[in-house]
Amino acid sequence: MTISPPDLELVRSLEERALNAWPALKTALSGGWQLRLAEGYTKRANSANPLRPSVAFAETLAVVENFYTRHQLAPIFRITPLAPADAGQLLAQAGYQMIDPTQVMTAPLAAGDWPAHDVLIEATASADWSEGFAQANDLSALARPAHERILAAITMPTAFATLTVAGQAVAYGLAVAENGMVGLFDIVVAPAARRGGAATRLLTALLHWGQAQGASSAYLQVHESNHAAVSLYRKLGFTTQYQYHYWVRP
Repeated sequence: MTISPPDLELVRSLEERALNAWPALKTALSGGWQLRLAEGYTKRANSANPLRPSVAFAETLAVVENFYTRHQLAPIFRITPLAPADAGQLLAQAGYQMIDPTQVMTAPLAAGDWPAHDVLIEATASADWSEGFAQANDLSALARPAHERILAAITMPTAFATLTVAGQAVAYGLAVAENGMVGLFDIVVAPAARRGGAATRLLTALLHWGQAQGASSAYLQVHESNHAAVSLYRKLGFTTQYQYHYWVRP
């Protein structure tokens, strides 16, 4: 089976939206790469990301390693279809290993019945949302300050969703709208409430919110190993546009 190469302009537009939706606390640009720092919380916010590479990757490799070493973090490369073709080979030769293959999926938003009466949507992360998300996602106390600072740094319209069942908050999620699309992030269901339809109800509420912001399509990022989530997203109409992965040193 022949797989068509991804549309690089679509990839670039989705990458730019996702970088805005999940901002780093500090950034630097070098040779068409965005170098991101967020106190070590999440690889997305603490990695080198290609946008429009303009120098040989060997040069980028040296710059990135020096940058993250100076900031006392391990260098991480997030390799998307925008990266130079030889990036993977050179990273492997330098002792890096590829981890966390991730799918970027999109779906059109069609008008329909979007039940949301049991989902609270807030424009900012309340104390209850932050506490509930931390517990449902088993977020450590050390990581919470950086997580909350990242959320506070988002500059696009946001929706923080909480699904309540029988008076108990059981699922949390974040949506970020930008230029006709809505991105879904931080989707988590408390362990005791999983496989009961909570994720679907939460997601449909966030997609409805996105439509109200003028979005005609949605996007998300999901680890390939999360088979349950990939299956759910496909049922909701999402299809894979491209993949990315991280390269780290053991």
